[in-house]
Amino acid sequence: MLTPELVASRPVRLMFQDEARFGRMARPRRCWAPAPLRPVMSNGYERQFVYVYGAVSPLQGELDWRICGEMNTVRMGEFLQQVSQAHPAELIVMVVDGASSHKSKDLAIPANIRLLALPPYAPELNPQEHVWDEVREKEFPNRVFNHLDAVIRQLEQGLPRLAADAERLCSLTAWPWIIRLNLNAN
Repeated sequence: MLTPELVASRPVRLMFQDEARFGRMARPRRCWAPAPLRPVMSNGYERQFVYVYGAVSPLQGELDWRICGEMNTVRMGEFLQQVSQAHPAELIVMVVDGASSHKSKDLAIPANIRLLALPPYAPELNPQEHVWDEVREKEFPNRVFNHLDAVIRQLEQGLPRLAADAERLCSLTAWPWIIRLNLNAN
């Protein structure tokens, strides 16, 4: 429950959260090649994946993320704790989708985080989806990985690179309706 003592004069941080699956299955993308050349791309059909929890702050251009081997209530709780510790002085309003791990009664939600559910079947309202598209487009185009460890290494290189680029994150996620929100807690 939000109490005046908890809110006090804390700034409010709006975040949008989502999970994504990255793995060894290749997704062919269009690419340029001079005529008459035709690019050749290997294709991988191995079904090995890791999950990434991510939460973007569109107004600040910041990205919090965590790579996990599984997606469940425990891992979601660990991610919320990580975000809470990264922004301890702020009251975080985190917009989440309808995944069962977001609604579980066993989910441990830190005191400075409040979850706000998106309407059902509305991923287009979540700017974190654009972050996943950007990671896939820039870090994984037309690539086939021999091992799941290589996928993890690529994520460990690409996610910090994107997280360090506040201008690009704002460009991807600070939609006009988000910018116009009044985020005063008092």
